[in-house]
Amino acid sequence: MAESPQPWVLRLAHLYPRLMNIYGDRGNILCLRHRCLERGIEFPVTELGLGDPLDPQAFDLIFIGGAQDREQRRVAEDLRSVKGEALRQAVEEDVAVLAVCGGYQLLGRFYRAASGEELAGLGIFDAWTIHPGEGARRCIGNVVAAWEGGTLVGFENHGGRTYLGEGARPLARVRSGFGNNGRDRTEGARYRQAFGTYLHGALLPKNPHLADALIKAALTRRYGPLDLPFIDSRLELLAHEAALRLVGSRR
Repeated sequence: MAESPQPWVLRLAHLYPRLMNIYGDRGNILCLRHRCLERGIEFPVTELGLGDPLDPQAFDLIFIGGAQDREQRRVAEDLRSVKGEALRQAVEEDVAVLAVCGGYQLLGRFYRAASGEELAGLGIFDAWTIHPGEGARRCIGNVVAAWEGGTLVGFENHGGRTYLGEGARPLARVRSGFGNNGRDRTEGARYRQAFGTYLHGALLPKNPHLADALIKAALTRRYGPLDLPFIDSRLELLAHEAALRLVGSRR
């Protein structure tokens, strides 16, 4: 096991773990835990549900997963009335955030459901999501996207189409799959150290380079510039390569 040169601690807040956890999103927490503990980094996780306040200075990384429209409605209200201001403050102070699918949508300006109901988001990402209607084709399948000189792989399944404003930049560029809306080849969004994405699967076990980027961003904010100790990522990289081959075989 690789050991860090000091007793590093990465504190993670898992928002709405019982409501926002579809398509294996909880696996992202397990991946982060593994990659931290292998480096001798303590990794306490605090689960925050409906009604639980968020202390923006208590955490180094915040995670929110995806859900169906019914659960998103409940979470949207709690985000606005309970956690919203603290989450905005955390992002502005460069706390690392990973928001997947429904969580990503709710960190944008708004989500308009197939019914026409509009859920106000937090506006952390200059983005908005519109579901074109019950009869519209879902954006579903495996995704490969260019990111930071490499690739991200994952699985998407969403009805809403997300569009980025001038204040947001895409997290990645789609090579195969739909991404944000199936038109402009963008996938996800990034603002400061907040990452939004449609990639499930779970995302991080197949993309250890993204997991380490989140870990490094979180630790750097607390401890200053640092290099992460090396750990063996052969299994994760094999999973990444297998996902790439799967997409290639279906073209």
